[in-house]
Amino acid sequence: DALDRQIEVLEARMEALLACAPSLAAQKAIVCSAPGVGPVTAKVLLAYLPELGKRDRRAISALAGLAPIACDSGTMRAKRCIWGGRKRVRDALYMAALAACRSGPFKAVSKAMRDKGKPAKLVIIAIARRLLVALNAAVRDNRAFLS
Repeated sequence: DALDRQIEVLEARMEALLACAPSLAAQKAIVCSAPGVGPVTAKVLLAYLPELGKRDRRAISALAGLAPIACDSGTMRAKRCIWGGRKRVRDALYMAALAACRSGPFKAVSKAMRDKGKPAKLVIIAIARRLLVALNAAVRDNRAFLS
């Protein structure tokens, strides 16, 4: 019960801060317009990724830890994987992508990737990256998410 009360107090403080800053409230509305993105994901993105809307797609993906990184050395060519970045942002986008894969404009992309034999987690991370890039463009252009 004590933890639930503390969570309620923190959420009320976050909402009060968003109400005091009209630009943050507008960004939250833009971010929440995307499929799969709820209030928790929006708050995580606004708090942990202030560069949203100010960087290009490659930089924002790398900041979130969703960009494929090459681990090559000499003649060795390794499989590209994601690592680094901001874990909280990556975790929030993973959950948003999981929901977005099941409905909306990302459902067809997800199905096409699965039909090609891609692993499930690779598909979710790919959708998370696409979602982040689309949100970055929406915040940059100050418009709602377009499918």
